[in-house]
Parts: sequence; structure tokens; C-alpha cells
Amino acid sequence: MITLSQERPADIEAREALLDDAFGDIRYRKTSQRLRDSRLPSEGLAFVAADGWRVIGTALLWSVACGSGHQAVLLGPVAVESSCRNRGIGAALVRRALREARRLGHGAVILVGDAPYYSRFGFAGKKAAGLKLPGPFERHLLLALELVPNALDGAAGLLRAAGRMVQKPQARAA
Repeated sequence: MITLSQERPADIEAREALLDDAFGDIRYRKTSQRLRDSRLPSEGLAFVAADGWRVIGTALLWSVACGSGHQAVLLGPVAVESSCRNRGIGAALVRRALREARRLGHGAVILVGDAPYYSRFGFAGKKAAGLKLPGPFERHLLLALELVPNALDGAAGLLRAAGRMVQKPQARAA
């Protein structure tokens, strides 16, 4: 039986292996990764799909802000283990992530992804038209969804990371 839940610290290693398998090393070179580097997912917005104890899917949201000061969360990466694809798991993870983002009071979600896939959730390029990523990107892949009406009105400029930083271990005094 497949379950969706909040990611636990014990899931992180399996999530990272899943993402490596799904995207390979290219995932670290993607422009959207610049918004995730040295950051933690937004509080309460990291999800896994599991078959028993085995992590088979993930969806993460990250806090971002744009030059005009608008706040949002960035969806991605979303991945499902290759042997479990085409069963609605990715869509269920996206729906769960959007529902929780709305419940937690986030006004908008931005992503870099395939419009035909993400349009079924309400994502479109129009509200993201004034936004830019910190590196090369294909304009037609930058999509947005307002969870609160007009949350992205006037949103423009460069997206930047705005979330919690990864805590680096402190050196011990000798």
C-alpha cells in the first residue's frame, strides 16, 4: 500500500538516492537548483510517497522571493521511482504539496516544468512572465499558480532563495 506523508529525517537519504536515480548529476546543474543550494525545504513542505518503508516518490517546496518582494514557494523536484510511474503517485504528491502550502498560508507556487503536465493543477506561465531565474532557463517552463488570488500581481525580477539555511556542523574547540 502506498502512503503519502511528511518527509522524516530518516527519509532524506532515500529521497536523495531517488532524485539521483531520476535526474542524474544534471539535477545539480539546473538553474532552479541555485534556489535550493544550502537551503532546507520550506517548513512542513517536504513529502514522500512510500511503499511500506521504501521511499518511491518525493515532492519538495522551497521558499523564494522575487525582486519586487513577492514571496512564494518553489515546487521541485518532484520524482517517482521508475518502476512506480504512471500510477498517479506524482500527481498525488503535487496535490498534497499544494494543499499543504495553501493551508500553511503561502500565496503562490512557482516551478520550472512541463506546462502540459502541470497545467492540470492550475499552473500557467502568465503569472510568472515577469520573473527570472538566477541562470539560463527556458521561459516557457517557468510556471506559477496563485493559491491566494492576486498573490503574484506585479511580481517581477530575479527569484532568490529565501528559506531556512542548512545548518553546518560547528567545529569543536580543541
